[in-house]
Amino acid sequence: MSRGERKLRSDAAASVRVIIEAAEKVLSEHPGATMEQIAKAAGVSRTTVHRHFASREFLEERMVELAWQQVAEAVEAARPRTAPPLVALHQATTNVLKVKANWGFALNRSAPPNQMITALQDEVFANCDIGLRRAQEAGVIDQRIDLEWARGVYFALITLSLQNNDNGDPDSRAATIVDTLLRGIGDRGDS
Repeated sequence: MSRGERKLRSDAAASVRVIIEAAEKVLSEHPGATMEQIAKAAGVSRTTVHRHFASREFLEERMVELAWQQVAEAVEAARPRTAPPLVALHQATTNVLKVKANWGFALNRSAPPNQMITALQDEVFANCDIGLRRAQEAGVIDQRIDLEWARGVYFALITLSLQNNDNGDPDSRAATIVDTLLRGIGDRGDS
């Protein structure tokens, strides 16, 4: 590949990134925004947007893929298989809050996921289940608690935390989420 071809690919990748970032911002504020409005926010022509994304549906699908890829990376970075369970839970929560704060539109989109999105979601759920199972094995979570239900509660707490913009930085929010999760499902020592 020549230097010129690399520059062209680099420029195209930069355009795609700028368009996706602008689309997330615009669609978060105005879900009915047009491709033209997205192009304007990105500082590119509508033709440039359509060159990279044949339709708004394709653009939104790509946004969701990128958002879930970042969520999967955020959870994996918390080392759910190897870090102490409470450390992994807190770090995963902090990491996911940071990602979700930047992808409000994409991660709340209700269209059916494609195969890539489904695979990424399955990876996130599996890593979450591993972390919760390790916490349960360590006695942090009551042995009687169904971990699939616990995962649903955990995800709901993250979502609720993001709906309240005045409750601190991601680390503080994560501490509140983990504390709330464990007070609700922690082992109380009774039989």
